[in-house]
Amino acid sequence: MQYASPKAIWNLLFGVNRPFFGQDQGQYQDARVQQFVNYISDLEIKGAAPVVPEFPSKLDWLNSVPLQFRRDLKGKVVILDFWTYCCINCMHVLPDLEFLEKKYKDMPFAVVGVHSAKFDNEKDSEAIRNAVLRYGITHPVNMYLWRELGVNSWPTFAVVGPNGKLLAQLAGEGRRKKLLDNSPLPLSLEKDNDPRLSISPLKFPGKLAIDVLNSRLFISDSNHHRIVVTDLAGNFIVQIGSTGEEGLSDGSFDEATFNRPQGLAYNPKKNILYVADTENHALREIDFVNETLLNSPWDVCFEPVNEKVYIAMAGQHQIWEHDTVDGVTKAFSGNGYERNLNGSSPSNTAFAQPSGISLSPDYKEAYIADSESSSIRAVDLKSGGSRLLAGGDPVFSENLFRFGDHDGIGSDVLLQHPLGVLYAKDGQIYIADSYNHKIKKLDPSSKRVTTIAGTGKAGFRDGTPLSAQLSEPAGIVEGENGRLYIADTNNSLIRYLNLNKQGAELLTLELKGVKPPMAKPKTLRRLRSRVSTDSLTVKVDGISSNEGNLRLQISLPEGYHFSKEARSKFAVDTEPEGAVSIDPLDGELDPQGSSVLHFKKASPLASTGRVFCKIYYCKEDEVCLYQAVAFEVPFQEAVDDSNTADKVIAYTVKPRSSPSSFQLPDSRQPHLEDTI
Repeated sequence: MQYASPKAIWNLLFGVNRPFFGQDQGQYQDARVQQFVNYISDLEIKGAAPVVPEFPSKLDWLNSVPLQFRRDLKGKVVILDFWTYCCINCMHVLPDLEFLEKKYKDMPFAVVGVHSAKFDNEKDSEAIRNAVLRYGITHPVNMYLWRELGVNSWPTFAVVGPNGKLLAQLAGEGRRKKLLDNSPLPLSLEKDNDPRLSISPLKFPGKLAIDVLNSRLFISDSNHHRIVVTDLAGNFIVQIGSTGEEGLSDGSFDEATFNRPQGLAYNPKKNILYVADTENHALREIDFVNETLLNSPWDVCFEPVNEKVYIAMAGQHQIWEHDTVDGVTKAFSGNGYERNLNGSSPSNTAFAQPSGISLSPDYKEAYIADSESSSIRAVDLKSGGSRLLAGGDPVFSENLFRFGDHDGIGSDVLLQHPLGVLYAKDGQIYIADSYNHKIKKLDPSSKRVTTIAGTGKAGFRDGTPLSAQLSEPAGIVEGENGRLYIADTNNSLIRYLNLNKQGAELLTLELKGVKPPMAKPKTLRRLRSRVSTDSLTVKVDGISSNEGNLRLQISLPEGYHFSKEARSKFAVDTEPEGAVSIDPLDGELDPQGSSVLHFKKASPLASTGRVFCKIYYCKEDEVCLYQAVAFEVPFQEAVDDSNTADKVIAYTVKPRSSPSSFQLPDSRQPHLEDTI
């Protein structure tokens, strides 16, 4: 047991004991801590802090046996994460929660997810269980307390103290009670109890693309963080990203890493596959690698006449355009507000988490699966304006709660969070109506929607289309002779349906030779692959001390700011391995572009440390850039064991291009100020 004071809890959650860059930051943080201490001490004196209601005894739990505040969570600082699995913003905060869980795994701290459904499908325990598996959630999840605590938006966090009171009103400084309890929670992870994850070589595949000429099927094996290529009969050809681990690195097929890739688009003219690398907020190219800053791109399509890639930008509620000729990436349609608004221009058009995109054969329109408004929309590729085809609320653009399962015409149609859309050769639009577990057909002329496959109930069953079952299908492409290939996401399978065949059945594609990825040991060679072709290598003066701090300070030119959507990151490598310890090994730069790393030599012999930085920055809302920098730090043979170093590495980014376009940085020598 430990004593719990407001300051101790603040330290636990926000890490005020870490070093800061600059004296003012430390003084500011100390002042914030003292304000927090004073505030909750005042609440303790007044006795006004409310107690969080207890979980009902018959509540459904995932990843855990049923928990009780008074029994299992007593003595712990608890973060309640109120989320719903259709919400892209809820997905964005999962890495932050995972970071806290890992950082405080041996301390009296716990995260409990409180799932609060928007869509009917999200109220089903099995659907939530699939979401827990898909997003790698390893903390307990329950479906209660939304109304009890008056929460009304996603995501929302509540922090509960060790005595069951809300942290913002938690007292304890004065009484100094023994409150904190380090005992672990009784977890039973869903990922250890699902047979589908051991049977299928895929793990929640998201989207598909097809190369008809060469008979290739591209599969985004999202939760294996890789792209799998087979022939149209399911025979394995190759995979890109072989480790099954998330990451953002370029290189050979074995070295490249992704983070939950989704949309795929194939450019037959250049033999390039474009990948919406969703959790990396990047557009990737295979084989000719290029990256640009995006916000959870969910799907892509390629327009061959003008050689442009159109991107369904779920996280930014927009449609973006990437010109493969000049490399310019910019917002194309949508004002960025999360709404179901159709208009004649990009500025009076708004989307709500667009997640699927397909082009008309004349390349005049793009068809959008607008998931949060449960609608299918058409975007004019000349004007950037949009129109409604089916579903959604045609009157109130801010109403994102008109959903269901009803076939009909135009706005009479009810869909539920569609994720995939395809304009097929027969002139019809096919929809992966994900939360209805169906494939539907939309006639673009009459706007009539009809169900062609699925019963409306999640499951797995081959057979006649209307008796067969799917589970949250998300991607759909067309092969030759009218065969539709479907990414049956929650079943972790690829299904297919022959449209032109009498008595056609919905069947499962047998993947032959495809195996789950094998994790490789973290070798020095793999770490070195972080230096990609676009990286600037900056050599830092040698350090002769055994211990000290490396203080990174990245600056931007006037008029630029660090991206708020994709935080700039760093990662550390040493050679030889273990010769010097650097803490932390990876992390994010703060909003001012700073970070402090502590080093300590394990050997008096010379060694080298490398700090790899990915810097994401913007000038205007529609133009974002990035620069990769590798700082090479020589650690010399120690001369004086008592000497400690405090090395400042100050680097100013110099954009190569004008703010109107995105280009990778060149290899010119950077501006570097480096002092001890």
